[in-house]
Amino acid sequence: MAKHPVLFIVTGLWHTASLKTEKQVFPSGGVPTPPKWSYTPGMNKIRLGWREWVGLPSWGLPAIKVKIDTGARTSSLHALDPELCTIEGVPHVRFLLMPVQRSLAMGMEVVAPLLDRRKVTNSSGMSSERFVVAMEVLLGLEERTIEVTLANRRDMGFRMLLGRQALEGCVIDPAASYLLGKNEEQREFLRHVRREMDGQLS
Repeated sequence: MAKHPVLFIVTGLWHTASLKTEKQVFPSGGVPTPPKWSYTPGMNKIRLGWREWVGLPSWGLPAIKVKIDTGARTSSLHALDPELCTIEGVPHVRFLLMPVQRSLAMGMEVVAPLLDRRKVTNSSGMSSERFVVAMEVLLGLEERTIEVTLANRRDMGFRMLLGRQALEGCVIDPAASYLLGKNEEQREFLRHVRREMDGQLS
């Protein structure tokens, strides 16, 4: 009997949070190319592999590599030196976003409204309180607003995890990778990252 890959289905509506964030726009006139992903017939779900390239349009970041984590409810983002600040009486969080693994390329400072503080237990069983912010994430051609906790993921394999709250309405194929493909802006951004990394090594 032929074996078929196991698919995890996350259903329901995603939570939409208010978002007021300064946006840094990566200069690119590229037009998105047709993605390699498709909707699952009869289910109207976005199909994702266990790792994908996604965009963070809230902060002008065209591409960041993420791991799909159905075991976590809330997504997690690598953030250095997060600190509270107040803008016009509204609590915000300021932090450094370093989107490229094992590199200082394309680091940027981000200031985002604080949504919450939550106690989170990681896969090692260690608990810590983390800041929570809202941001937009681009899955292929679909943009949605999600919540993320800020954590130091320096020693982790991925700078970002996408949890169930961000994956609602998706089908996950754990045997596949990069089903979303990359649009032209993401390709150009990653070429720029490689040039920056080559410069660091020279």
